[in-house]
Amino acid sequence: MTQLHNQAAAGETIHPPCQAACPLHQGVRDYVFSIATGDFDRALAIIKETNPLPFICGTICAHPCEDDCRRNDVDEPVSIRGLKRFAVEYGRASVPPAGAQKDKGKVAIIGAGPSGLTAAFDLARRGCAVTVFDREPAAGGAVRHYIPLYRLPDEVIDRDIEEIAAQGVTFRFGVELGRDLTIEKLEQEGYQAILLALGLPVSRGLNIPGVEGEGIFYALPFLKQVKREGFKFEGSPTVIVIGGGNVAMDVARSAVRCGAGKVKVVCLESTEEMPAFPWEIEEAREEGVEFNCSWGPNAVIREGGKVKGLETVGCLSVFDEEGRFNPKLNPDCKQMVTGDIIVFAIGQGSDLAPVRSEIAVDERGRIVFNHRTMTTSRPGVFACGEVVTGPGTAVQSMASGRMAAQAILTYIEGGAFDSATLEDMPAADKLDPAVAAEVSRVARHAIPMMNPAERMKHFQQAELGYDPALAIREARRCLTCTAGAMRIDELCANCLTCVRVCPYHVPVINEEGTVTIRNEQCQACGLCLSICPAYAIKFRAPFVEQAAARIEPAVRELLARVNGEPPILAVTCSYGGFALPEFLEYKADHVALVRYPCLGKVDTLDLLKAFELGVDGIVVADCKDDDSFDCPYKEVGYWIRKRLEHTRRLLADLGLGGERLFYAELPGLETAGFDKVVAEAAAQFKAAGPSPVR
Repeated sequence: MTQLHNQAAAGETIHPPCQAACPLHQGVRDYVFSIATGDFDRALAIIKETNPLPFICGTICAHPCEDDCRRNDVDEPVSIRGLKRFAVEYGRASVPPAGAQKDKGKVAIIGAGPSGLTAAFDLARRGCAVTVFDREPAAGGAVRHYIPLYRLPDEVIDRDIEEIAAQGVTFRFGVELGRDLTIEKLEQEGYQAILLALGLPVSRGLNIPGVEGEGIFYALPFLKQVKREGFKFEGSPTVIVIGGGNVAMDVARSAVRCGAGKVKVVCLESTEEMPAFPWEIEEAREEGVEFNCSWGPNAVIREGGKVKGLETVGCLSVFDEEGRFNPKLNPDCKQMVTGDIIVFAIGQGSDLAPVRSEIAVDERGRIVFNHRTMTTSRPGVFACGEVVTGPGTAVQSMASGRMAAQAILTYIEGGAFDSATLEDMPAADKLDPAVAAEVSRVARHAIPMMNPAERMKHFQQAELGYDPALAIREARRCLTCTAGAMRIDELCANCLTCVRVCPYHVPVINEEGTVTIRNEQCQACGLCLSICPAYAIKFRAPFVEQAAARIEPAVRELLARVNGEPPILAVTCSYGGFALPEFLEYKADHVALVRYPCLGKVDTLDLLKAFELGVDGIVVADCKDDDSFDCPYKEVGYWIRKRLEHTRRLLADLGLGGERLFYAELPGLETAGFDKVVAEAAAQFKAAGPSPVR
């Protein structure tokens, strides 16, 4: 059997780091590739294979995938989250409906946040009859009720919920645990498994002098009041927000939009230590929020019962030597932060009063929980999400919900679940510095945002999102990790051609004197594929083979319909302007169009096959690297032209004539001249006469 030599030769499949870093292990590389090549529908379909909340994640995901993106080794990471949002806005793909038969088991899920919704989706698709209970009037949990509308509009959430309901999930709203139902009652109703996905709905405060009285707000009730009741401040007060996390940023930016005259953030952490995401902090600064870092709240100062400010004390350090939260304050260093209203945004906690009599709760008020089995102290009762993991991101909660669904399904089927036995997803290492040095630098394309002066006035979505041209350019920055070249050991003659050709120094001569193609370092330009005299190289990803396979059916269809005009095969790049919707709509009766993911991957034999089938000529249209589109591949233009020159010589030797191959370059994002190119080629092919093969 043919042996493929790469990092995974020992039987281990190496994945792109972005996919491994994603808590849901989304096929990031493949959906970004689909966007880069203009197949927005396929991009969305790939996303929906593993993500039941794509609209929410495309809007507010914390994108840990970007932290591990190997583009970081070159310049800046690909804007993966922004591209996900683009896919859900421009792509069309639905999750296939689950089977109507729900005979696996009956499951109750309490809590319709990201973790509960993910578990419900997975269980329903595996044949369980799932009912989700929630005390609120609509599903979504924290993302529905607390994340401000300028970040996450309701209609975005609704689209995800509709698809989950389409899988046969039943929702019961306005039903509260402890008041309207109990675990025991659910068991009596025949539910074989119960999942507690309760979240952290209680805002924490501080017991400091002056905290009692008017002018004090708490983060979650404040955010909900703003989002659901349209709360506005009167008299343009100065608002002090205590806390340095993401919720504090939501509170501060919401306060700006609610009519605060000034918003001041006070937090223990230094600017560098703040737990909020850097982009949230930056956007808050753009909106005029003032930051008072390394100060701890000491007392609320009042005059006549009204808040006048917050006394703060200097914070020397937030964490002790062992990394535990243990602030060290300097009592001799104090300052007064003036303000009229104070909002505590220092963390959230759970509300377990409704279940304390039915499951075990520890001395710190937490569910007694086995992380390996996802179980509580009561048989058949499971838990997931922030109520057991602590504060985190929506996508982390979704991963917890997915794990709980696996545990529940195993339990219903009579098996024993242990998360410790699940395999990790091995990821490719960082780029070799020598390889990274050869990769073209292409600046990250920022997601368009409404300007601060405008977005501060209202709660309309502040992030505008990519349009097709910008999304295609940003997606093209992807390095297509682990999709590229592999050596077929039994065919390789160790001629070193690939070593000489590769502009990234990926093929190397190993200690045994033979060639090793370091697939995990390959940039997938494809120059080595067809230049290998023994065809001893193939790609791990199938997109090159898929492009080549389209030539024969496209040509046969062309020859069946053409009448009078010379039948032409047009082979183009798939990137840049060739990925834009307006180009993909191109149609001409005498032209068959086949796109390659870079023409550096076109094999001479593929072109000769088209002539063998009977075309009069082939147009090869490439993208010209210019300011509108930065092709990241090196030296491909040189090798494309050399390959075409070789093909012309072969055509001449075969008696067909080299003039039957026409080459043109079009500006990166401008393909309006393609019609003119085809017309010029058609005139040239007419002069050559009909193909003698046909």
